[in-house]
Amino acid sequence: MKVEEEAATAVLNRLRRAQGQLAGVIAMIEAGRDCKDVVTQLAAVSRALDRAGFKIVASGMRQCLAESAEGAPPMSEQELEKLFLTLA
Repeated sequence: MKVEEEAATAVLNRLRRAQGQLAGVIAMIEAGRDCKDVVTQLAAVSRALDRAGFKIVASGMRQCLAESAEGAPPMSEQELEKLFLTLA
């Protein structure tokens, strides 16, 4: 499955934001910041990654049902469910 261009832009923006947040978490740990602050920021990183994954799955579900890469048969409902649940 190839991610549609519009969805890819949104996903890349989310991932870049998460990358910046993760760098911030690393800096917080290195600076000895309070555990509560670190965990709060780490949760934000996790949510950003989850949302990026959900965006990929959501934008690709219809595409996956209709077609797949390199002429392979379309993904089954079970395969799509498994892909979606990998994010849970």
